[in-house]
Amino acid sequence: LSVTTNDSKNINEDMKPKVIISASGMCEAGRIRHHLKHNLWRKESTILFVGYQAHNTLGRAILEGAKTVKLFAETIEVRADIMKLDGFSGHADKDGLIKWLTSITDKPKCVYVVHGEDDVCDEFTKCLRDEYHYNAVAPYNGAVYSLETGELISEGNKARKERREAAVSKRNNTVFERLVAAGRRLLAVISHNEGGANKDLAKFTDQIIALCDKWDR
Repeated sequence: LSVTTNDSKNINEDMKPKVIISASGMCEAGRIRHHLKHNLWRKESTILFVGYQAHNTLGRAILEGAKTVKLFAETIEVRADIMKLDGFSGHADKDGLIKWLTSITDKPKCVYVVHGEDDVCDEFTKCLRDEYHYNAVAPYNGAVYSLETGELISEGNKARKERREAAVSKRNNTVFERLVAAGRRLLAVISHNEGGANKDLAKFTDQIIALCDKWDR
C-alpha cells in the first residue's frame, strides 16, 4: 500500500513484476499519470482498464489506440499492451433501470436522468415518458430543481442543447466551434503539464498571456 507520494514514486524504481492499482480511472489526474509515464512505453507492460472511459479523456485516447500521448510536457510512445475488462464498474443497463424504477410502489413525482452521455440520457428520458408515463427530465449541467415542488429554479448550462440544435439546423459557425474546441484542448494541455519543470511552465504561461493580449478585443 502506497500512502505517500514518495511511496508511489518508489514503485516505478523497483523493476520487479507487479500490479499497480491507481486512480483516477480515466487517467486525468493523480499518480496514475506518473505510472503511465513510466510504463506506457514499455512493451512488457499491460495497461488494464476496468472502468468506463469518457470522451476527451486520456484514458479514452489510450483505449482507442493512440500511438503517443503527452504527459508532463513529454511525448510518450504507447508500446504497452492496452486491454479492457468490462463489468467491474458497470451500471445497470436500460432494462435493469426500468425494472428497478417500476418496482417502486409509490410512483416518483419526477425522474431526473443525470448520468450518461447526452444522447443516451435524452433517449432514456423519452422512453420513460412515452412508454412508462413518468414525468422524466434530463437536466442540463448546473440545473437546479426543487425536489419538493418539481419547480425548475435554474436551467443550467444550455450549451449542449444549443450545439445539438445548431447541428440539426446546419447553421453552426464551424470556424468558431473550432476555436472553442481549441480552447478546451488548451485547458486539457495545461492540466497535462501539472508537475512539469518550472522553467517550462513559466514559458508556457508567458506564451498564453501573450496570445490573450493579442486577441482580447
